[in-house]
Amino acid sequence: MSARLANAVRRHVLTMTSVGRSSHIGSALSCADILAVLYADVLRVDPANPDWPDRDRFIMSKGHAGAALYAVLAERGFFDPAVLHRHYQNGSYLSGHVSHVGMPGVDLSTGSLGHGLPVGAGLAWRARQMGREWRTYVLLGDGECDEGSVWEAAMFAGHHELGLLVAVVDCNGLQSMGTTEDTLRLEPFAAKWESFGWDVAEIDGHDHDALAATMRVPREAGRARPRCVLARTVKGKGVSFMENQVLWHYRPPSADELERALAEVGTG
Repeated sequence: MSARLANAVRRHVLTMTSVGRSSHIGSALSCADILAVLYADVLRVDPANPDWPDRDRFIMSKGHAGAALYAVLAERGFFDPAVLHRHYQNGSYLSGHVSHVGMPGVDLSTGSLGHGLPVGAGLAWRARQMGREWRTYVLLGDGECDEGSVWEAAMFAGHHELGLLVAVVDCNGLQSMGTTEDTLRLEPFAAKWESFGWDVAEIDGHDHDALAATMRVPREAGRARPRCVLARTVKGKGVSFMENQVLWHYRPPSADELERALAEVGTG
């Protein structure tokens, strides 16, 4: 199911960004597999009851890739996929960066980087106080980890042993104007998270089995090391002329490029 879902997400976000003339197609394609596995195999959510108190919480901290989240929510039945064509249009709830306003299944408006993990840590802390077993997942970008607030939250979560908190980092190696290595070196990335008291797994972020295995944590984890999944991905994954190209952080595909991209992605 997750493979078909990821393919559908890629097709949607290609069309959405082309029609709406919006940005961040490369970032959306790099995390399509992560989102597909989360919503097909990991998260406990109910599209018919999106505010269910015992649902798992999900925060799309890299909110600029919101087209991918909207697409996966629509495919999972949170709202009608027919409205996706309104993405980035005046008056639409489908804003370029993630907004919870009018959007079932969205727990937090994001876009200003570095805010998702602090809120996620707070939610995980609150779950413990309430004696609840819902898990909190936060999807970050690797460039986002230049933000100091990420590391404040990481220190808090590690100190309090928030075992029901999972941070997934979409490590595609590119950010707005260049590589993460040239912008602000992150490595040794895994060692940094481990030093803050996190359990760390480094995986291929397009391997669905590996994603499912590492993103699941037992609900009875209680006081344990929070989990960080460093998902090594390819920006623009699935479309050869977009892969590993910083150009597609901001540029939408033209009608001709959309046709070529959809042909590569296929119907799945």
